[in-house]
Amino acid sequence: MRRIAQHSEAEEASIDITPLIDIVFIMLIFFIVTATFVKETGLDVNKPDIPLQQNQNNENENILIRIDGNDGIWLGPRRIDMRSVRPNIERMYAENPDASVVIQAAKSSTNEIMVKIMDAARQVDRNINIAMAEARE
Repeated sequence: MRRIAQHSEAEEASIDITPLIDIVFIMLIFFIVTATFVKETGLDVNKPDIPLQQNQNNENENILIRIDGNDGIWLGPRRIDMRSVRPNIERMYAENPDASVVIQAAKSSTNEIMVKIMDAARQVDRNINIAMAEARE
């Protein structure tokens, strides 16, 4: 005799979601591990801790160097040579050690001149602040 399997009402069909949960957790771990290796490129900017109002009052204490469109270097009202940038910064920095070097470069100036001025300022003092500003044309 053959017995016919009788299904009781207590036994219902069910869906096993354990493999689905496993796959979700594996994908979560994959995304977390790959996201930690993403490194954005950029420059670290060290902003001075001077309040804005105090910075505006001390504007005349800054060493302003302008670069015109023809790569001419101006310190105040006079044009100077690239070789005299460092001695002028040293002299002005000796008069006012709290001064910051501000470089105003025109859009049409080359980056080479700007980098040379920044190097000259860094040779005067490693802790000197350098600010960049776009020159008005």
